[in-house]
Amino acid sequence: MDKINLVGLNCNAFKVKYPPQHQNIQPGMEYQMRPLPIFDDPNYQGSGKLQGKTAIITGGDSGIGRAVAVAFAKEGASIVIAYYNEDIDAIYTKKYIESLGARCILIKGDIKNRNFSKRIVEETRRNFGQIDVLVNNAGVQYQQKSLTDISDSQFDYTMRTNVYGMFYLTKEVLPYLKEGSSIINVTSITTFVGEPELIDYVTSKGAIVGFTRSLATNLALKNIRVNAVSPGVFWTALQPACWDKEKIPTLGSDADMRRAGETYEIAPIFVYLASNDSSYTTGQIFHINGGQYKG
Repeated sequence: MDKINLVGLNCNAFKVKYPPQHQNIQPGMEYQMRPLPIFDDPNYQGSGKLQGKTAIITGGDSGIGRAVAVAFAKEGASIVIAYYNEDIDAIYTKKYIESLGARCILIKGDIKNRNFSKRIVEETRRNFGQIDVLVNNAGVQYQQKSLTDISDSQFDYTMRTNVYGMFYLTKEVLPYLKEGSSIINVTSITTFVGEPELIDYVTSKGAIVGFTRSLATNLALKNIRVNAVSPGVFWTALQPACWDKEKIPTLGSDADMRRAGETYEIAPIFVYLASNDSSYTTGQIFHINGGQYKG
């Protein structure tokens, strides 16, 4: 293992869990991570909260998206996973979901492309006949030391992936949502605490907060709920795909719980927001971050 420098770190109750590692590809490959993330809680038993529903999850091949897809499958939903290029992760996730007795289809493409959103909707309706839940989860982030290091092309790429993709797909899905449907967007703790080396990413995630609150108000009388989840630091492929390898061992050390989260720990809030349990919940931001931010 590479030498780990923990100088200046508050090590109280903190244990190094993740060795230094870096991936030179975005948004990263989960199967290459060490240790592998824990995406399924074997003690989680579904109770049919999403029985008969169809959910589209962008970036559902891995990370938080995979954990959400598995939890939704346990609750009886049919799953549509839209993903970029992570074929190995996507195929594994599909097989895992099918082993739970749920139906799942994969749709590969670029969320920055408006036509991909059209294809997601067409294939979902052709396979399942309906759309009940949309989870806008896909995203990228790039570490840069300074604003001047962020190229115009990187800024454009980040915004088009994280914001435009959400806008395109939500717009395409909306005509097919009915009363009681749910849209769940994924923002980030960085929007609320700031992150000096993720300026373009934080900007995009701030836009998601505004989009969520405005759309929630717009759709409230149609009884279509719109909420967002704001994760803290979770052990996903986005971490080694973004950060210098030396930062990986200290992930989550500034949270009250002194650790990063495993993705299965955030999935239940998505189940709540997708199900009728949240029938009077809209326009809200749910912070899941081990106590790092108390919003």
